[in-house]
Amino acid sequence: MQDLGIRFVRIGEFAWSRLEPEPGQHEFGWLRRVLDLAAERNLSVVLGTPTATPPKWLVDRMPDMLAVDAEGRPKRFGSRRHYCFSHAGYRAEAIRIVTSLAEEFGGHPAIAAWQTDNEYGCHDTILSYSEAARAAFRQWLKEKYSTIDQLNKRWGNVFWSMEYRSFEEIDLPNLTVTEANPAHRLDFRRFSSDQVRSFNRLQVDIIRHLSPGRTILHNFMGGFLDFDHFNLAADLDAASWDSYPLGFLTLLNVPDDHKLKYLRAGDPDFVAFHHDLYRGCGRGRWWVMEQQPGPVNWAAYNPSPNPGMVRFWTHEAIAHGAEVVSYFRWRQAPFAQEQMHAGLNLPDGQPDIGREEVRQVLAELAGLPQGESRQGDVALVYDYEAAWALEIQPQGDAFRYFDIVWLFYRSLRRLGFNIDVVSQTAKLDGYKLAVIPTLPILQPGFVEALKAFAGPTLVGPRTGSKTADFQIPANLPPGPLQELLPLRVVRVESLVPFMPVDLSWRDRDFHCQFWLEHIQGEAEPWIRLPDGRGIAFTYSAITYLAAVPDQKLLDAIVEDIASRIGLRTNPLPEGVRARHRGGLRYFFNYNPGAVSLPVAADTKFVVGARDLQVAGVAITEDAGA
Repeated sequence: MQDLGIRFVRIGEFAWSRLEPEPGQHEFGWLRRVLDLAAERNLSVVLGTPTATPPKWLVDRMPDMLAVDAEGRPKRFGSRRHYCFSHAGYRAEAIRIVTSLAEEFGGHPAIAAWQTDNEYGCHDTILSYSEAARAAFRQWLKEKYSTIDQLNKRWGNVFWSMEYRSFEEIDLPNLTVTEANPAHRLDFRRFSSDQVRSFNRLQVDIIRHLSPGRTILHNFMGGFLDFDHFNLAADLDAASWDSYPLGFLTLLNVPDDHKLKYLRAGDPDFVAFHHDLYRGCGRGRWWVMEQQPGPVNWAAYNPSPNPGMVRFWTHEAIAHGAEVVSYFRWRQAPFAQEQMHAGLNLPDGQPDIGREEVRQVLAELAGLPQGESRQGDVALVYDYEAAWALEIQPQGDAFRYFDIVWLFYRSLRRLGFNIDVVSQTAKLDGYKLAVIPTLPILQPGFVEALKAFAGPTLVGPRTGSKTADFQIPANLPPGPLQELLPLRVVRVESLVPFMPVDLSWRDRDFHCQFWLEHIQGEAEPWIRLPDGRGIAFTYSAITYLAAVPDQKLLDAIVEDIASRIGLRTNPLPEGVRARHRGGLRYFFNYNPGAVSLPVAADTKFVVGARDLQVAGVAITEDAGA
């Protein structure tokens, strides 16, 4: 590792059975030898807490610590992430093992950072329908509503005779004959998210006290929406995530020809979106904790990356501001569940393809100035509660939160913008454009931020369509946004995916998909359907879309808004993406073939050249920096 140029090594995140093979019997000697060796070789260690994999003896001692799925079945031992966040006994055991680790190793010179647990939410493990979760949920509701009458009123429990006499009558929203009350379900999602955060904070508090000065992170996952990553990351020093571009591509809701085109590179925008998201979660500090180094084992199909992709993915993370890129894994394990997951080395310890690509990218990075990541041109608002609300009541199977967000992100990225993915609590000062793909529940503080924002705002459909209690606003959607935009939504319809609504705008043909709103109000539309109904309205600096446009139409809308305010766009060839960092501009070719970059003749290349080959990376001096 030292010879290759690696500086950080992550260990220990699944090691509970080796750290404590019998209850109360700690065996820390092996870990101390590893840490001592790392210190001798000037390697910095990220030590993981082992709470994602409680050992069998602990499960046998308290079998009710297991999470329970929506069908009432316990998630049994034999894999990982088999605990319930609400179980008080397991929380006490987690505190005990993390305290023991931090007491023993908190001051060790090799330890530079700690990772709490591992991939919260992976394998559908946030929502637990256990007895422990039910008891904790009832207490959470008591603290929120104070009286059962308040809860009944705000949930609308008069409907279907769902009124409760006490908090002790409330069950979890599963196994109902048909859909449970949406307000009940939304509060259960909020509660479950809070449970993850409080569980994580128990570990953070211990580590801060016993291992001061070390960076504390958690490794989040791409496309996971079951808990609020912004809230949890507020307790960390930095955010990190696990980047598997080829595996994620297989899961995306995109056409098969798109998957075929990017089979060995990954989607051009999925990974970058998460780089921007976790930079936002980490308040500027973020890592890639696991970077795919070859074929993985868990997707529906697991192709080999194009030669050069490990180098490519590393450069792209650095371009988005990553402090560290860590590869999973060093050596391919020859046994157990992940034995088909590639590493930088083969199972016999010999180098695999990715290892030499790491050597190459480290040599290139050594010669590059690592300027600070500046604030982006565009703030794109991302909201986990929005995802829950739309999943609970989609009003159309095709209206999926992440797909809508990604549609907007892709338009912005294709036009060459630097994008910051932010929460509703973020300040908008300094941004040239704010984009809200969809945001059913608007927080009062965010509405005030929009009032104060000096730039234009592009707002997608269903924004302001629900109150915090999951009701239609008294003044109709977009609810509180009507303080800025004099229109209201009087009817909505979800469109069948196989029959989009065609329209023509500026002599070009487009269509809308999935969703259409009927609008009344003073704002005049500037894009209309053939029947005259408007789908794009601008009033003052706010543009509201009353439909989900196709990608071409959204690209054109964003470009039009940018041109109005003099915000320069840099349209890129299909499959090519760019990112500015410091005084450099990075270009990445995701295509299965070579492309030529649309740059000026006098552009100075620091890495690469105008003609980008497959998996090609070019870095230029940024004249606009």
